[in-house]
Amino acid sequence: MKSGPLFYEKSRLTVTGGQRSLARLALGLCGLLAAVSARAQVTYPINGISEPREGCYAFTQATLVKDAQTTLKNATLVIRDGKIVAAGAGAAIPKDAVVIDCKGKFIYPSFIDMYSDYGLSTPARTGGFRGRDGGPQFVTNTKGAFGWNQAIKSEVDAVALFTVNEEKAKGLREQGFGTVLSHQADGIARGTGVIATLANDRENKVIIREKASNHFSFDKGSSTQDYPSSLMGVISLLRQSYLDGQWYKSAPAKEGLNLSLKAWNDNQQYPQIFEANDKWNVLRADKIGDEFGVQYIIKSGNNEYQRMKEIAATKAAFILSLNYPAAMDMEDPNDARFVALADMKHWELAPTEPAAFEKANITFALTAADLRDVKTFLSSVRKAIEYGLSEKRALEALTQTPASLLKIGDKVGSLEAGKLANFLVTSGPIFAENTVIYQNWVQGAKYEVKAEGWADIRGTYALTLTNGQRLNIDIKGTATAPAVSVLQKDTLSGKISVTGQLVKLTLPLKKGDSQQLRLSGIVGQSGWSGTGLDTNSNAITWTAALSKPFEVKSDSVKKKDAPQLGNVYYPFVGYGWETAPKQEVILIKNATVWTNEKEGKLENADVLVRGGKIAQVGKGLSAAGARVIDGTGKHLTAGIIDEHSHIAISRGVNEGTQSVTAEVRIADVVNPDDVNIYRQLSGGVTSSHLLHGSANTIGGQSQLIKLRWGANAEDLKFAGSDQFIKFALGENVKQANWGENQRTRFPQTRMGVEQVLADAFTRAKDYEKEGAGKRRDLELDALVEILNKKRFITCHSYVQSEINMLLKTADRFGFKVNTFTHILEGYKVADKMKEHGAGGSTFADWWAYKMEVQDAIPYNANIMQRVGVLTAINSDDAEMARRLNHEAAKSITYGDMDEQDALKMVTLNPAKLLHVADKTGSIKAGKDADLVLWNEHPLSVYAKAEKTIVDGIVYFDREQDLELRKRIAEERARLIGKMLGDKKKGAPTTRPVPTREEIYHCEDLQAGHVHHILSDSHAEL
Repeated sequence: MKSGPLFYEKSRLTVTGGQRSLARLALGLCGLLAAVSARAQVTYPINGISEPREGCYAFTQATLVKDAQTTLKNATLVIRDGKIVAAGAGAAIPKDAVVIDCKGKFIYPSFIDMYSDYGLSTPARTGGFRGRDGGPQFVTNTKGAFGWNQAIKSEVDAVALFTVNEEKAKGLREQGFGTVLSHQADGIARGTGVIATLANDRENKVIIREKASNHFSFDKGSSTQDYPSSLMGVISLLRQSYLDGQWYKSAPAKEGLNLSLKAWNDNQQYPQIFEANDKWNVLRADKIGDEFGVQYIIKSGNNEYQRMKEIAATKAAFILSLNYPAAMDMEDPNDARFVALADMKHWELAPTEPAAFEKANITFALTAADLRDVKTFLSSVRKAIEYGLSEKRALEALTQTPASLLKIGDKVGSLEAGKLANFLVTSGPIFAENTVIYQNWVQGAKYEVKAEGWADIRGTYALTLTNGQRLNIDIKGTATAPAVSVLQKDTLSGKISVTGQLVKLTLPLKKGDSQQLRLSGIVGQSGWSGTGLDTNSNAITWTAALSKPFEVKSDSVKKKDAPQLGNVYYPFVGYGWETAPKQEVILIKNATVWTNEKEGKLENADVLVRGGKIAQVGKGLSAAGARVIDGTGKHLTAGIIDEHSHIAISRGVNEGTQSVTAEVRIADVVNPDDVNIYRQLSGGVTSSHLLHGSANTIGGQSQLIKLRWGANAEDLKFAGSDQFIKFALGENVKQANWGENQRTRFPQTRMGVEQVLADAFTRAKDYEKEGAGKRRDLELDALVEILNKKRFITCHSYVQSEINMLLKTADRFGFKVNTFTHILEGYKVADKMKEHGAGGSTFADWWAYKMEVQDAIPYNANIMQRVGVLTAINSDDAEMARRLNHEAAKSITYGDMDEQDALKMVTLNPAKLLHVADKTGSIKAGKDADLVLWNEHPLSVYAKAEKTIVDGIVYFDREQDLELRKRIAEERARLIGKMLGDKKKGAPTTRPVPTREEIYHCEDLQAGHVHHILSDSHAEL
């Protein structure tokens, strides 16, 4: 029996294609009933009549994408009471099901975002260390039985803070999401995450798992506590927290109740997710995990494609952000010149990241996190596909992969019986450019995304007019944006407009003829009909019958031409390598060789390099297959070693928040991308001792590196070298120049500095005596290493009285000061330094830049050396390091130092101070081939390093440098043109942002201290 446009048969409701308006109304009522069912609460009272119902739907004739591997044609999906009952071809349709005809449509599992803050608010951020802006806060101000540091928030459970937010849920559902893992993105340890659906229901109904993950980051977030103020401090705090958690588990009585540590231990059972947001931070996070047997799932920062070999070696799963940078508006050349090539290249290559992960066979999920507008998510996925990501892997990354990583594959991630009814109904393949999401069903409730186009009118029609004319019209385009043409000898394009069941057509009959048919009517079940005007404006009626349905020819995205892209550089700056240089057999002939050995300076001598070592030094040398470099008229020296450097450090050189921070490690924050590595190679530097700053009495542990330009952080490190630590004396540690608010951290006087040292080493001695079961303290571990001569001190120093004080303190506690650095009053205490066995690393002629250096003299280095103190010249400055040969030469002027002794102050002497003279610092068979070929006498102001060799690899070549400058200019021009082209096409652009460079000195307190904005002339060198 028929009843209007709806056909009933044995209680089964079938919705057919031609009766959409009333059908939608019916489905809306059914959806309402389903919503009533979904919202039927057991414990919540009902104001009215209870009317529980069970919603059952059958979606028929669909292309059913059960998962990324399984697609079924003409299949049926059956859901009941918010769950999937059946999914497959020929699935039985229950008698009470509402049947929805999905012919021509696709059904996909709804997406899962495993890095969301949906339903939570993030506390306001403070910007980290307050330093000069406010008084210090030494411990947490969080009330209760929590841990000492406010940035460790392990006790936070997102489920306790979670609230449904329909406005945000709607935006996510429109992009295909049905489920999220949400956590409070605040702090270093952030507590647990909650898994919830995006249904508009009460919280208790949408939460799938109340504690599903444990979260970390390198960001203090809203913590107002000073410590940690630097990235190395953050890493040390994480490391100490792991140790404290282990200790608390075995000895809780010693601590008393600590809810933070209790939660820390409880949370280890869940998937561990670490927000790294940068390629080097990925490796730092993974290293922490390796230390404590934890394999993190790592949230990326969209630049990991720049180091895929290292990323793959982590064996981690990743959550990839799709927050690509927008093109910069480069119309004004004055703006463009301040943007470094690396930033331009990142704009071009960032969309290749997902494809790079797929190629490397790394497990990854995709997230909408970081997007400025969630509405751009699907277009961002499509861009990733355009740049090489496969559709299959994209779908996996949004469904099965996050479900598997979060251990909720039994509930979501694919369309299978028993799982939640979370699915999308789309007009075509989900990642196709013009595909529309019609509906997003979450827990069996329908959420309409876009109603237009549900009735797909595309196809070929026979159009009949009452004046006897017959036409064939073809409707193509997309379901939501159809296009019409008249089929005849010359196919003519017309216009079509569809609103609900109303249609308007404008059809030309002759090419170039302005007179056209103008028709309007109704799209009915059995055909179209209506009225209109013919080409002479006579009234007519018309009908149209479908003669050939439209067929979707492919279930995949139509591939765009792959974009033409530049190459990845290692490191990712203009002077990076496309292919890393290799060790060679090198024979340098006929050079003046400054050996720094007993042979002294050899004229017209040869040096043979093989296997990264100096193989021979002599005359008339030969080697088959060697690369021969003519050294005639040139000078060959050992590589320059900078005993005191602050290059290649990320996010802070000082952890200046406490008087003793011996636990922090420069080794944790080495930055291989720092262009100063390349710049200093151009000045002949081959090794740099990266020091903590001078903000506190006992600072952090240092790291000696070789300038292996292009290597990762671990490979930059000077393997097998002794470990050092930075101490400091003077104005900085007593905070004399920190501002009036900094009057509470001890010490405030030079007398107090001595007491800090005495207290620290007293505690270290007591700590060493403690037996089994003691709490391991990383700060005290480092001090015990000093007492046991396993770690060596480099001390920032200026004033005679303080130098004497430290020498006496060292004698009292039985340790040695290895090096006094700066030591501008070293000439006053050189005899005591020699007696103690301390060396000095000083400036050549810096003075009068603050009160405590008023007594500095340019003869200081000469005097210390003559007394017998092992003396070096250091930089403490990225620019000065490029001309340390000139700094050494100043002692020839000031005191008539022998030229070979002067050169040793930047080569062999720092090697001795750093305990690596057996490996480098002189030209001797068996030592590392760290060499510099100069065009002139190396102590001349006209000297230029033509080639700088580290471990037998030419890392700097002045001729190659000229070629790289040309490459940079060409690449900049290409990318600027590409950005201008994008702007011309209407793509969104942003203002050019000057590329900022982190350059540190001893006194720099802020973790993001910036000294330079790179200009076009020296943006890369």
